[in-house]
Amino acid sequence: MIETIAELEALYGMPKEASQVKVASQITPSYRAIIEAAPFVALATVGPEGTDCTPRGDNGQVVFIEDIHTLALPDWRGNDRLDTLRNVVRDGRVSLMFMVPGSTMIVRVNGRAKLSADADKLAQYGKAGKQPRTVMLIRIEELYFQCARAVMRADLWNTDNTPNLPSAGDILSEMTSGEFEGKEYDKTWPERAAKTLW
Repeated sequence: MIETIAELEALYGMPKEASQVKVASQITPSYRAIIEAAPFVALATVGPEGTDCTPRGDNGQVVFIEDIHTLALPDWRGNDRLDTLRNVVRDGRVSLMFMVPGSTMIVRVNGRAKLSADADKLAQYGKAGKQPRTVMLIRIEELYFQCARAVMRADLWNTDNTPNLPSAGDILSEMTSGEFEGKEYDKTWPERAAKTLW
């Protein structure tokens, strides 16, 4: 097992110049364009119980630029477990990975977050006649684009090879040894989701 940074660096070598000069501490015009085009972001947090990573998406821009140092992420309806939000309240360290369908360009942001329930802030990010319950304000510490190889290797945007996977109802039924009515859950889910997206 590799146990020291020296062992790791001996194996991999040092980062190339492009990996170093791409890093910014504030929004640049190019990074702004990608963030504003992204309808999906993976959000990672850390707390006393460990780490958490959650998907956040919208039918347009998902994270908004308040200023060159600050991002805003409205919190729309989800599963109400609050894993991510609890972590932000207790720790604040966050990482985001922005993805734009069809593009191999991924932008990553590391920073510190706080939650706002300010009425004006909630109204600012209202949508479809509804308001988020909180808005996460993220102070950027660093942002940079990610190497495209992972998306290319995964052929991520190729929908021709979509596998037949278990449904949410299948998993709920499996986890409860059949006590949870999975088929009914799946049948009614599209209508429930359509009514509660925001």
